[in-house]
Amino acid sequence: MIATPPDAPANSLDITAMQEQEFEDDENIVSKSQRKRESTALQDLGKELFELSRDQLKKMDLPELLLSALLEAKRLTSHGAMRRQMQYIGKVMRDVETEPIEQQLAVIRGESNIAKAAFHALETWRTRLIEDDPALNEWLALHPDTDVQQFRQLIRNARKEAAENKPPKSSRALFKLLRDMSGSI
Repeated sequence: MIATPPDAPANSLDITAMQEQEFEDDENIVSKSQRKRESTALQDLGKELFELSRDQLKKMDLPELLLSALLEAKRLTSHGAMRRQMQYIGKVMRDVETEPIEQQLAVIRGESNIAKAAFHALETWRTRLIEDDPALNEWLALHPDTDVQQFRQLIRNARKEAAENKPPKSSRALFKLLRDMSGSI
């Protein structure tokens, strides 16, 4: 009689069960190339976060470990140290849910529908304020902490610039002030 190894299957049913188990395991395996692509994508997202200002990073809802790694990267000046830190940021991001971060970046870049709508609403307010005096009273009702004198001066200067076909410096300043007051974008 031939001796069979202790871990050998006893019959053909066991062999079929083992083959099915191996097939199920193969479906869960991710190729090395796919893992590298995912890792590179996370590093690229980390690089995009790194390019934001410190204030923008602090306003974002980031995990503490990721935020500290990004702030540390901003402190570094050596190319090699930066490269290692970016790889570390990619590693930290493997354990982080990236979808909310990508959504926040889209808002910052102005790509999201919410950011576009807020931008258009502010443009509408600027146009109304320049063209219509009662619009200032509406704005003041919504935002009572507004510096009225500054608003009136910017509106007056924007009207003057438009009448003289000058560059819209005051109009831009008014838009920036509206954006800061509304807290959007």
